[in-house]
Amino acid sequence: MHEQTQEFHALRDNADKMEATLREVYSALVEKGYNPINQIVGYILSEDPTYITTYNNARSLIRHIDRDELLQELVRSYLKVERK
Repeated sequence: MHEQTQEFHALRDNADKMEATLREVYSALVEKGYNPINQIVGYILSEDPTYITTYNNARSLIRHIDRDELLQELVRSYLKVERK
């Protein structure tokens, strides 16, 4: 009996988690009246968590994202290039 091989999608799952986290952080920044793009970029460039509000646990959430992985996903998304 042959069973179909299952694929492992950890990278896609990780990208989905990063996106969900980034959306939560974005929403928290909007709710507090910040420019969320500027604040997130400031955090990515400096890794200084004070760019992110503590509101709705956003600062803690964003610190769980690996910045290198996030930058890779952002570039892939911008260029519309799929992961190999």
